[in-house]
Amino acid sequence: MSRIFGPVRQNGYAVRDVEAAMRHWVSLGVGPWFYFENVPVTDWEHRGRPGQVAMSIALANSGDLQLELIQQRNDSPSLYWEFIKAHGEGLQHVSAWTTNMAADLVRLATLGFPIIQQGLIGRNRFVYFDTEGGHPSTTMELYDIAGRPGPFFEEIREAARTWNGADPVRRAG
Repeated sequence: MSRIFGPVRQNGYAVRDVEAAMRHWVSLGVGPWFYFENVPVTDWEHRGRPGQVAMSIALANSGDLQLELIQQRNDSPSLYWEFIKAHGEGLQHVSAWTTNMAADLVRLATLGFPIIQQGLIGRNRFVYFDTEGGHPSTTMELYDIAGRPGPFFEEIREAARTWNGADPVRRAG
């Protein structure tokens, strides 16, 4: 995947209870978690249909790999619900990051990767692609880290590197 999308920077887990999932990961030594209870997603589209998704996310690093926990809080159609219904909770996507989303979208469309879900968090787009090709696998996401997300993700990585186990959940936004 890295030759096409870029290095995998994040593993994203669909969960039913984000707070329970954070406790589990903390028990494994992963933290601190940066928890966003109400993520403002706009421009939402799932399988070509617009909608509105309500979700909570939590972010932490294990080494250089960021982990994301996603709890959807409404019944809007999404890849998160599709995954939970088909597999239960677990690794729903892996993510590469970009600072040139427009060019990457053109390149990936040319390579034949259709978009199956997308939205905006602030001004930053996230896009999920159909990468299964007849073989069930984890979905690939591309996330735009231009602007604030890039430095913020570095803060999360550094917080994990120096974390002493105190204050394992940091409520944000």
